[in-house]
Amino acid sequence: MSKRRRRRTWSEDEKRMICAQTRVPGVSVAQVARRYDVNANQVFNWLKEPRFAAEVDEEQDLPRFLPVEVLDAEPASTPPDTGAQIEVELANGHRLKVKGGFDPDVLAALIRKLST
Repeated sequence: MSKRRRRRTWSEDEKRMICAQTRVPGVSVAQVARRYDVNANQVFNWLKEPRFAAEVDEEQDLPRFLPVEVLDAEPASTPPDTGAQIEVELANGHRLKVKGGFDPDVLAALIRKLST
C-alpha cells in the first residue's frame, strides 16, 4: 500500500514569511523549502507572485554584511597614511581600490551598490 501525502494549505501570511526567508543572504530556496517540508518549485512559484514580493522598505532596512579579509595588517597605533590604499573584493567579482582619503559613508554606499 503506498503512502499518500496529505495536501497542505498555506495561509497568505505563511507564504509571505517563507518567501521572506529566501531573501536572507546565504540562504537558498531549497533550504527554506526543506525547513517547511514544501517542494522548492512551489516556493519559486510563490516568489513570482507580486503579493509575496519583498516590501521596498523591508529590503532597504536589512543590514548587509560583507566578507572581509585583512591583508598585511599594520598595528593600530600607526597614524593613518595619506597615501593609504583600501582594496575591496566583493563576492560577485567586483573589485574596488581606494587611494588616499575617503568618506566612509560614500564608500559604504558604493559597496552596497556594487554588491547588488
